[in-house]
Amino acid sequence: MSTEITKTKLLKGGEWLIKESLAQETFTPEDFNEEQRMIGDMCTQYLDAEVYPILDRIDNLEPGLMKSLLTKAGEQGLLSVSFPEEYGGLGKDFVTATIVNEYLGAGHSFSVAIAAHTGIGTLPILYFGTPEQKQKYIPKLITGEWAGAYGLTEPNSGSDALGAKTTAKLSDDGKYYFLNGQKCWITNGGFAQVYTVFAKVDGDKFTGFIVERGTEGFTQGPEEHKMGIKGSSTVQLYFQDCKVPVENVLGEVGKGHKIAFNILNIGRLKLAAAALGGSKRALTGTVEYAKTREQFKQPISNFGAIKHKLAEMAIRIYVGESALYRTAQWIDDKEHELLDAGKPFNESLLGAAEEYAIECAMLKVFGSEVLDYVVDEGVQIHGGNGFSAEYNISRAYRDSRINRIYEGTNEINRLLTLDMTLKRAMGGRLDLMGPAMSVQKELMSIPDFGTDEEAPFTKEKKLIANFKKAILMTAGAAVQKLMMKIENEQEVLMNIADMAIEAFNAESVLLRVMKKVEKNGDAATQHELLIMQTYLYDAADRINKSGKDAINAFASGDEQRMILMGLKRFTKAEPFNSKEARRKIADKMIDEGKYCY
Repeated sequence: MSTEITKTKLLKGGEWLIKESLAQETFTPEDFNEEQRMIGDMCTQYLDAEVYPILDRIDNLEPGLMKSLLTKAGEQGLLSVSFPEEYGGLGKDFVTATIVNEYLGAGHSFSVAIAAHTGIGTLPILYFGTPEQKQKYIPKLITGEWAGAYGLTEPNSGSDALGAKTTAKLSDDGKYYFLNGQKCWITNGGFAQVYTVFAKVDGDKFTGFIVERGTEGFTQGPEEHKMGIKGSSTVQLYFQDCKVPVENVLGEVGKGHKIAFNILNIGRLKLAAAALGGSKRALTGTVEYAKTREQFKQPISNFGAIKHKLAEMAIRIYVGESALYRTAQWIDDKEHELLDAGKPFNESLLGAAEEYAIECAMLKVFGSEVLDYVVDEGVQIHGGNGFSAEYNISRAYRDSRINRIYEGTNEINRLLTLDMTLKRAMGGRLDLMGPAMSVQKELMSIPDFGTDEEAPFTKEKKLIANFKKAILMTAGAAVQKLMMKIENEQEVLMNIADMAIEAFNAESVLLRVMKKVEKNGDAATQHELLIMQTYLYDAADRINKSGKDAINAFASGDEQRMILMGLKRFTKAEPFNSKEARRKIADKMIDEGKYCY
């Protein structure tokens, strides 16, 4: 584990919704150890020295440049952080790997290339490869000698990955598979040496293959011209009787879906981390600009409208960071639990990521949308200059947009959040029925208004508990009313997913701030308290709106009125001066000239 945090019992994926978490058992960025902080600093130094001075050259796809940057990163150990020592890796824990993804996430197109290489380009072989495959490929991939890529998407199968048309047929002598078809949007595709490619054996058995550059019958298309991440190599791959040795089958024939979907769970969390790193860098640049840009004889950072934007950017980043590392530590703890139970290395991390697949999907949605918000408001604060290529915020704006599309679109991830939760409930893996019935009983009772003399954070904890009741009530009523038709009511599912994302974030930031106050006191944590209070105040309204939209879509009459009354009760927040809170949050960043939370 990253730090010594004693847990009474590790929560299962989705269980936060029906059980209370304790602040002292919650991992936060303040718990990073010295080595983790040093690794984060090393990542930042690498971007400052090797990447930021040549961003234009990277965006122009200068031949060999991106590959050379990956090789340099490999020489500094940045590619091998989470890989086992037996293959030349550093063997660090999942939280440390997440830190690397966050800090390198500020590197624009480079961050895309390195994330694809260390993630989908390498992990399938590490987790599903034979010992011979691992020995052959992993050492070269984690040093940067070779680059990795991943071929899943096709022109007619994006979110519907299993609808792929690429085929694989065994040769008469049983020594090769002949692959036929094409893949598109392949990151690192223009220079990778090793590709994980998915095809259907005999037209129906979805299977993974390791394909090397130079394989007979394997060619690539030209570089795509993209709206953003222009420096990331993106090409189509073509297979025409591509001759792949049988020993390059990855995993089992017909079990390729296990590779594809398990790798996506990890990828979603890592994307959230990278988006967080990009958000922090973009906000720091925007704060610097707001301090130096003068209008009406004063810096625009003096204006309330600008402070509101800066503060809201900081709030969303801080909240996203709280949820990210809370989940990353859960995955790390679960991995160790499975290892201690005798599970092999690959099954342990994949099992841990699958356990928290719901949280990974939520993080992907929120992280990518935080980055989009930060760069959009960043351009707005830069004004006309934000539309100029001379200012880096315009690049950040263009580069951000892809994050809501890949690793599963945000719509798909919202639907998955509810789909996985309901399936776990129906399968007995998650006990939602009991708590949902308790909420129904509570609706018929007199509300508990509490007392005037309460322990610290009592009101905030009660508000979080009520957010969860709102979700259980709305989801429970939707399932009862719609039954098997619910899967066709995507709008309702996404409304409830948004409620869940807000509640998980709100609880995560509350736990983080409670832990920080306990350690440092109120005075030293005053700005973080304001961040938490502002987010909870706003989250109440957002949960109420999503809940109303869902309820009004499936309920009517007395049932509708009763559920809406319950929703109003469960999303009632006390009056709060969020304007003043945001001004104070912004003022601290303006004083320090950067994102500082």
